[in-house]
Amino acid sequence: MKIEFLLGSSSKSNRMAHGGTGMSFPEVIVVIFVMLSVISVIFMGAKAWKRSADTTQCIQNIQNVQKGLRDFAAKNGFKPGERIPGLQMRFIGEGRLVAEPPQCPGAGAYSYGETFGQDTVPPAGEVYLKCSLANSGHIPAGTDKW
Repeated sequence: MKIEFLLGSSSKSNRMAHGGTGMSFPEVIVVIFVMLSVISVIFMGAKAWKRSADTTQCIQNIQNVQKGLRDFAAKNGFKPGERIPGLQMRFIGEGRLVAEPPQCPGAGAYSYGETFGQDTVPPAGEVYLKCSLANSGHIPAGTDKW
């Protein structure tokens, strides 16, 4: 495809008079602008998708730790509110109910037992693991069945 840049009129008759079938400079600029606009919209959509995926994974991490804690407490006869020294290390780690300490995919930091204490089994509906990005949506909507 031959592209010709004409500084004068961009009318088809003027291009034909000069023997060219290419695009004028303003037309090329418009095409480039449209392409850049489409690319920027794609990147914004990809960024929003990544944030949403990170939030979902973070909430799944919180849920997995919560379920692992509830399972550990039930299997060992511990009740909500009961203090267990080294609680986190008893159910999180290789060969335990939660294989490894979770990491927030959104670069947030997790805190264990923030409300009731790190060594205390929280009451039903209260989460044991909280993310520092809770204000950005990294918080489960409902935990009463966990």
